[in-house]
Amino acid sequence: MKRYTKAWLDEVLVSLFMEAGASREVSETTSRILIEGDLLGHHTHGIKLANGYLRDLKSGHASGDHTAMTSKEISSIATLVDGHYILGPYLVQKALERSAAAARESGIGIVSIKRSHHIACLASYLQPFVEQGLMPIIMTSDPAVKSVAPFGGLSPVYTPNPIAMGIPSRVQPIMMDVSMSTVTNGSVGKAHAEKKKMAHPVILTNTGVASDDPADFFSDPQGSILPLGGQEFGHKGFAMGLMVEALTSALGGFGRKDEPSGWGASVTVMVIDPALFAGTDAFLDETDHLVNACLSASPVDQQHPVRMPGQAGLSRREEYLDQGIPLPNDVVAELQKAIDDSSLKNAK
Repeated sequence: MKRYTKAWLDEVLVSLFMEAGASREVSETTSRILIEGDLLGHHTHGIKLANGYLRDLKSGHASGDHTAMTSKEISSIATLVDGHYILGPYLVQKALERSAAAARESGIGIVSIKRSHHIACLASYLQPFVEQGLMPIIMTSDPAVKSVAPFGGLSPVYTPNPIAMGIPSRVQPIMMDVSMSTVTNGSVGKAHAEKKKMAHPVILTNTGVASDDPADFFSDPQGSILPLGGQEFGHKGFAMGLMVEALTSALGGFGRKDEPSGWGASVTVMVIDPALFAGTDAFLDETDHLVNACLSASPVDQQHPVRMPGQAGLSRREEYLDQGIPLPNDVVAELQKAIDDSSLKNAK
């Protein structure tokens, strides 16, 4: 795969978003978060999304006007935001910054966002806050999309509903980004487009049979993605998916009951400052002990020792910043489409 520098990608994406009508502030934040997804290796939720964001900006479904955001301060630690479909990376970044400020004062901060546009890769937001000694938490659902069926059911009702969290440690920071379904919508769509099978039977056909063929998801009637835990333990993923629905759409007061159309998201972010609880040193002493215990655990396969959530992504990020980001062909194709539809056709 051809490698691209972060600086070049950022210049191109910011120019594309601004040309599509987004403010510089929204464009720069969105570009940074999308690129961060690819730096961590999450290519389905990085730069590949830009073309869809641009289409929605041009059609009017997404907004690039950061001044359109409105908010209601509930208390010194809690805020409700109406995003008016501003590009999600901008809304989430601002919510995290607001929550972090509250956490430094009161130990915790929380922001609920309704009517956000898509928010990209959740893991992309974590590192800067973890490096400040904070614990960021992000949850999201898309009330316009139905792709996961409730455990024991056939009809899709909700979305993969990921949760991301960053945990500071002196040894190895923990950065998790986990969907409450077996796989994401993006991974199923990618496999379907490439006419490939999934690695495991993570699709439930419309007749209730587990399948590794993504075509069974796009059937008529539609199939579904199995909840986290699959057919054996999917009741656990189903329960966690409902939790995310409650903490995002229900908390914000706008969701599936409103039957929204188009790409969007309901989001809740929280930030916790361990310094105001038992103290930073006590917190890090505990997380360091836990990380060391995990990393020193006897591996099942000697060639594959235990690694912490986020460890591979952070290592990959360091390499890509130094040597350039290798982008898969489908990502390059989407970026090229966006460039071809803009005044940047001669960009190299």
